[in-house]
Amino acid sequence: MCLAIPGQIVEMQPDGATIDTLGVRKRISLALTPSAQVGDWVLVHAGFAIEVVDAEEAAQTIEIVRELGELATEELATNAAETEAVRS
Repeated sequence: MCLAIPGQIVEMQPDGATIDTLGVRKRISLALTPSAQVGDWVLVHAGFAIEVVDAEEAAQTIEIVRELGELATEELATNAAETEAVRS
């Protein structure tokens, strides 16, 4: 399974672009999406923009990513509490 995360292009460079994803900026390649421009939302996988998406789809995907992060944090906390209970 692969996971592509949306990012908004904030700056173009001759060899790619800089995107912002959840406040984190990263340089990516636009080799697969040569028509992408500043302001566009792109799905990024392994350092490559693989598709230009609309802002609504990007927002929905970002919300899912945030929810997954919250679930993972809750799971880690539960596991830590259970481990501590077993040790006691």
